[in-house]
Amino acid sequence: MALWSLLFEPFADFAFMRRALVACFALALGCGPVGVLLMLRRMSLIGDAMSHAVLPGAAIGFLIAGLNIWAMGLGGLVAGISVALLSGLVTRNTILREDASFAGFYLISLSLGVLIVSTRGSNVDLLHVLFGTILAVDDAALLTVAGIASLSIAVLALIYRPLVVECFDPGFLRAVGGGAGSIFHVVFLVLVVVNLVAGFQALGTLMAVGLMMLPAAASRFWARDVWSMAAVSIGIAMLSGWIGLLVSYHRDLPSGPAIVITAGVAYVASIVLGREGGVIWRYMPRRHLEA
Repeated sequence: MALWSLLFEPFADFAFMRRALVACFALALGCGPVGVLLMLRRMSLIGDAMSHAVLPGAAIGFLIAGLNIWAMGLGGLVAGISVALLSGLVTRNTILREDASFAGFYLISLSLGVLIVSTRGSNVDLLHVLFGTILAVDDAALLTVAGIASLSIAVLALIYRPLVVECFDPGFLRAVGGGAGSIFHVVFLVLVVVNLVAGFQALGTLMAVGLMMLPAAASRFWARDVWSMAAVSIGIAMLSGWIGLLVSYHRDLPSGPAIVITAGVAYVASIVLGREGGVIWRYMPRRHLEA
């Protein structure tokens, strides 16, 4: 009974805890594979930039309609895609590299979002947008998050091979596909944005990228293949959501930060214990191959 009370009773007794858990699981399904591909494409920090880029659109939607998922989601989607397209346009037509272009636009976007909320709202409004309210997720938000996760998995299944090829040999993809690589790149950036939009509904703009990138980085220490890294990333993200919600419930802590910190603990543990390049396994003496 003690184990039941510790691990399962909060979800059995409270509907808001069950909705929060389902939201975490849906976010894990969408964000896990996207985070792995971001990591393999050396775009992890661009994912962080995109999570900040949605802030002004989300802030405008919040000030117009309050905590309305459609208004905030649409605003965040427009802002995020605008930053992605502007960054790509600058990269292709100037000498500036993609990471610098993203950094410039995301800083402008982040500052603009904070300014909008600060001048038109309150400190409480700013905290809602930045850090989310996962325990207040309603049925409409759940349907939106689940729909985005389903869309992400379907689109990734359709463009999986060119995305993986571009991760390891973009020159080959350009040679055999002409300009198709650019199309896949744009589609992938749109997927990143829509998953971050789904994430900020629950975790806020500052925390959404945590559930996307920390499990993905941790999965690198447990798997070699892209598909297996995606599966491990999903599992770690789901486990982080479950444990983070339990910790926040039993210790009366904010749920969003508790979930992301749990994912951070999994990441650090993977660095130390992971079988694929972890610290212990890397320096542990192994038997030599025998003829």
